[in-house]
Amino acid sequence: MDTFYDLNANKPNGEKLPMDDLRGKVVLIVNTATKCGLAPQFEGLELLHQKYSPQGLVVLGFPCDQFANQEPETNASMESACQINHGVTFQLLEKSDVNGENTNPVFRYLKKELSGFLGSRIKWNFTKFLVDKNGKPVKRFAPITKPATLEPTIRKLLGI
Repeated sequence: MDTFYDLNANKPNGEKLPMDDLRGKVVLIVNTATKCGLAPQFEGLELLHQKYSPQGLVVLGFPCDQFANQEPETNASMESACQINHGVTFQLLEKSDVNGENTNPVFRYLKKELSGFLGSRIKWNFTKFLVDKNGKPVKRFAPITKPATLEPTIRKLLGI
């Protein structure tokens, strides 16, 4: 049985990011899309990143184009588009599927561990998952949940 720390994801440049590198960190994983009506959440995610990364929070954005083609950016252009349009400095990863046979292994694992209201399928962009310092997925949040709403849970997981 794989654990969170057995997984890898690719950065937009193709470089591997082993989840094992995040041991001891609280990880917030989000499927993002730059053209989604929820894209203003990028700013809220960035605020969480800025405020809590010194205490051990890691925010990972997985761009996804599976919902109404709302992620037209390529791996090459995505980081600069998110930086310019939303001030994003947290780690973005390669464009990924979050449903279907090509589901990114990170999302396959998270969905198995934390099914949503209507099963494990991700319904829309900006579904959020929190993983604790021990690599255990602890909470799943709906796309409409604003990042600031996660702050009490993040503080508790960070022990602050």
